[in-house]
Amino acid sequence: MQPLLDQKQQTTEAFAAHLALVGKDIPAWVDLFAEDAVVEFPYASTTPGRLEGKEAIYNYMKDVPAQMQDLMFNNVQIYPTLNSNILFAEVHGEAVIVSTGRHYQQDYIMRLETKEGKIIHYREYWNPVTALKAWGGTQNLRQSFNADSPK
Repeated sequence: MQPLLDQKQQTTEAFAAHLALVGKDIPAWVDLFAEDAVVEFPYASTTPGRLEGKEAIYNYMKDVPAQMQDLMFNNVQIYPTLNSNILFAEVHGEAVIVSTGRHYQQDYIMRLETKEGKIIHYREYWNPVTALKAWGGTQNLRQSFNADSPK
């Protein structure tokens, strides 16, 4: 069994890598996940709310760097839990949506769980109204995240 400090550090490092890679290098970002990882977006009424497995996660997210120009995160507040493999965070994100030219700003609540250094469960809460405005509607948002692609 790993020492608690190492597990907590691995979880924090996985989260930092998540933020650093998600807008820049999706293949490297997906490598942060376990093969059977689950990603959930509970408030995503216009796109899939649950993705299971690395392939589904990759297919959904693969175009993010091309769709969300200069995606960056700031005001990161990390909240460790008593379980050293789980953390919560509040994060502010910004990008320019390429298809509309609109400035996107979103405040997120994120929950990340790791096992043996890999993300096994990631949950992200965000305001769908803010996203719909930036993307100019449901169809454009769904296309940007490959939500209409065959599974």
